[in-house]
Amino acid sequence: MEQPPGFVNHDTPNHVCLLKKSLYGLKQAPRAWFDRLSTFLLHLGFICSTADSSLFILKTSSITTLILIYVDDILVAGNNDSFIKNLLQQLSQEFAIKDLGPLHYFLGIEFIRFKDGLFLTQQKYTNDLLSKTKMLSCKAIATPQVLKEKSPSSDDDIVDATEFRSIVGALQYLTFTRPDITHAVNRACQRFSKPTVTDLKAVKRILRYLKGTQNWGLRYLCNTPPSLYGFSDADWAGCPLTRRSTTGYCVYLGANCISWSSKKQATVARSSTEAEYRSMAHTTAELTWITYLFQDTGVSLSRAPQLFCDNISSLHMSVNPVFHARTKHIELDYHFVREKVAMGALVTRYIPTSSQLADVFTKPLAKDPFFTFRNKLGVYPSPPTSLRGHDKEQSQNPLTEIP
Repeated sequence: MEQPPGFVNHDTPNHVCLLKKSLYGLKQAPRAWFDRLSTFLLHLGFICSTADSSLFILKTSSITTLILIYVDDILVAGNNDSFIKNLLQQLSQEFAIKDLGPLHYFLGIEFIRFKDGLFLTQQKYTNDLLSKTKMLSCKAIATPQVLKEKSPSSDDDIVDATEFRSIVGALQYLTFTRPDITHAVNRACQRFSKPTVTDLKAVKRILRYLKGTQNWGLRYLCNTPPSLYGFSDADWAGCPLTRRSTTGYCVYLGANCISWSSKKQATVARSSTEAEYRSMAHTTAELTWITYLFQDTGVSLSRAPQLFCDNISSLHMSVNPVFHARTKHIELDYHFVREKVAMGALVTRYIPTSSQLADVFTKPLAKDPFFTFRNKLGVYPSPPTSLRGHDKEQSQNPLTEIP
């Protein structure tokens, strides 16, 4: 640091200012702000969640209040309106805050309440992205990926990497409410170093798909049983360049999809069983974390989480106490899943490939199965104010508890 212009001390020109308060925009400012806010919340009786350090919980015999912090944006939820009102008054006395009322718009995500639940959409964000990429007038398409992708060619021209990364980075944020494009965006992210014309065409296909589904988002139903389910799948040696497999999973609370992922595995799998079992290990870790989060917030599950997989060999490995020599190279994942099953903290079950919801996170799908899985993920269109216009559609595509 240097002495700022107009405040130079000529007697001690080599001295610098002692920072008593963190300045907005400095690298250490978010950390200092979070430390200040968390100290105040702990003083009020809140405890920090062990599963998520940005979640603060206050529980008494009759009151439950949750505070979720994202830098200087705060969400407050609870079952006692008067307590929340008093809490906001205490916060306003200590900090300069503005109460925006009931949740409608947060970090680019719009929240729409309807009779049976909540709808999350990023319609404005999608429209701004299409406008930025000059794709507002493009022709819409039914799916975000072609069924058979072309193999990379050395003759393919290189495109501007900065523009490519900017578009794909914006698409990454859109996956918060659009799990149906997660795998397509994941494949595009793998081409950051040297994107080609073919890669840019694949990204534009995602944008064309979004053109026809701008107002779509996630629908969450309130009256759903508190049961946790996980669907795990892997596409063995799906990457044509590295021959690594893709892990895909989704986690449901009752009929609501609350977590999903599509990610290339760190190492090459020597068999489809190994690829599937690694995917099961990743899903088990996610289920374990969500279970800890539920314990912190006081949500009790009706039974142990269930993990569905379409690979019988992987399922046999998870319950077989004999460790075979041919599976020695995946010993870490083996012991992790096996221990959870032996403790009764996880139940593994077989599911046919045709019903494997995680398929949509590991490979491109044809139109009909893609539409089916998209509905099961809870991705639906939304009118501006309510979902009553979709009652007929809901009866045709019911979101019920998974058996």
